[in-house]
Amino acid sequence: MNKRLIPNIITLTNLVLGIVSLCYTMEGKYNEAAISILFAMVMDGLDGRLARRLEVASDFGKELDSLSDLVSFGVAPAILSYAAVMSKLGNWTLLLAIVFALCGAIRLARFNVLNINNYFVGIPITFAGPLLAIFVLLSNKLPLYFYPVLTMLLSFLMVSKLKVPKY
Repeated sequence: MNKRLIPNIITLTNLVLGIVSLCYTMEGKYNEAAISILFAMVMDGLDGRLARRLEVASDFGKELDSLSDLVSFGVAPAILSYAAVMSKLGNWTLLLAIVFALCGAIRLARFNVLNINNYFVGIPITFAGPLLAIFVLLSNKLPLYFYPVLTMLLSFLMVSKLKVPKY
């Protein structure tokens, strides 16, 4: 197998897990949907490291990664949080889920054009989405109104000018 394909296969696995999360959400299997997002996070952590280690990092891989991240850490957690928790507060919370996904898209686009190496501008979508998924797993322990506040806070932080160190 061509070693250039390996990181992209891992990136596509991230995307598949995001799609699986959306399917689980549609079936009402919210814990499984959240866990799929967390597994996608693991795949996202591997693809870039592997591409650099194999010396096959590319612009194509970077774009594929961003598209996968939008699904797995933007759309999937937003829809999951809405379906599992926020919809109980009314249809207006769907707007919050949409805003989360849109802010994630803006965050990813900004990340791709800035090319800053030593810090992030705004919190990464790869942090915000999994955090939302973790809190869905804890939904029976937290008050209902925590979720719209968290969703708006994470949305704002993704598009903020906050400098977040890279580790």
